[in-house]
Amino acid sequence: MTSEERIAAALKVATDTKAFELGQGILGRVPALFNEYFPGRKAVVVADKNTWRVAGEAVFQALKDAGIPTEKYLFKEDEFHADWDHIEELDRVLDGTGAIAVSVGSGTINDLCKLCSHHHKQSYLTVPTAASVDGYTSFGASITYQNAKQTFECPAPVAVVADVDVIAAAPKPMTAAGYADLAAKVPAGAEWMIADIVGAEPIQPDAWHVLQDCLDELLANPAGVAAGEPAAIADLFEGLILSGFAMQAARSSRPASCCDHLFSHILDMTHHRYQGKFVSHGFQVAIGTLTMCAVLEEFLKYDLSSLDIDACVAAWPSLAEEQERALEIFKDFPAPKLGFEQITQKYSDADGVRRELTAVRDNWPALRERISGQIWSFDKMKEAFKIAGAPYEPEHIGITREDIRAMFPKVQLMRWRYNVLDLAKRGRFYDQLVSSVFAPGGAWEI
Repeated sequence: MTSEERIAAALKVATDTKAFELGQGILGRVPALFNEYFPGRKAVVVADKNTWRVAGEAVFQALKDAGIPTEKYLFKEDEFHADWDHIEELDRVLDGTGAIAVSVGSGTINDLCKLCSHHHKQSYLTVPTAASVDGYTSFGASITYQNAKQTFECPAPVAVVADVDVIAAAPKPMTAAGYADLAAKVPAGAEWMIADIVGAEPIQPDAWHVLQDCLDELLANPAGVAAGEPAAIADLFEGLILSGFAMQAARSSRPASCCDHLFSHILDMTHHRYQGKFVSHGFQVAIGTLTMCAVLEEFLKYDLSSLDIDACVAAWPSLAEEQERALEIFKDFPAPKLGFEQITQKYSDADGVRRELTAVRDNWPALRERISGQIWSFDKMKEAFKIAGAPYEPEHIGITREDIRAMFPKVQLMRWRYNVLDLAKRGRFYDQLVSSVFAPGGAWEI
């Protein structure tokens, strides 16, 4: 299937985005698409100092030249995240202008425009400036609110104009971050298979096939990504956009993330910095992705067809015990009740655990084969990241292997989404599974 065919098929399952144009030198397409989807409306180009320079000014001028009433709003900070105070800031801009946002930037600016547009009961148009994240076309915006990284439900943009020349010229670390974010869909897909077999979150075919059928192909050229080759950058960016379409189809981020992203959320919520700067989402996710590749490799070594389900059910804690454990684990965390709230949502009683473990035991050979065909080995993923320019050792983002190990209890508890660690807890092999990653000869040997 060609890129054009994949995009056309993906737009059919997307629920919010109606147009996605990808090519070289196409910033001039913005006015036509704006007029098509927002006839008679005013535009406000939202950018920061850097994205204004690389594309925002050109988009602003193109809109003005087309006779579209246009204003601009530039975030002043040199470095900022998608925090709630910026949501309030941009909400005031849209209140004051009555305009449609034209987002010119990467993940942060896009998420701010997405949620604020939703607050104003309107859509928006996005002009990405880097292949750095998969959130451009995702359903939902990832915003830090009340010290917790949260995904707020809101529609994706109605149109995307992605100029490959602009995107390929982005700083190489941003592109490498995007490669890592796309690669996270490898272990995330395996964890969705687990959630599917236990009945927690069934795989939705439209959301699955739109990206997973071509994921390996779109990740196949990390050297071209590192070199900024237009074809490789176009493939990478297409994959990131398809990931967003999959999230639209699922109305959640399940197709795109699981435990791999939770390591990143912990670092964000604890305001982690390395060499005085925040670490990009994609670079954080790179280490989370490698970690989960290692976990899943170890997971496949088990023979779960011989699970002693009666013993597992007999040892299963009560909801009150799990809530108490969560409060203890998160007691010094910026969001101390997060684990309590999430485990309350995803807790299974003894009968539920029996059903889940029975489904895994009875289908283990087929499930293991499916997951084996899905995941990349830790070594393969590490080599790809090394070539693409993404981090491949924890120290590259300023954390240690001990830090990663210490995050596991929070990762297992901090989101209601069913993950491989939940299964390991139910099957009484969690401690052994996690320890094997850090044991002598393990992926993150300590």
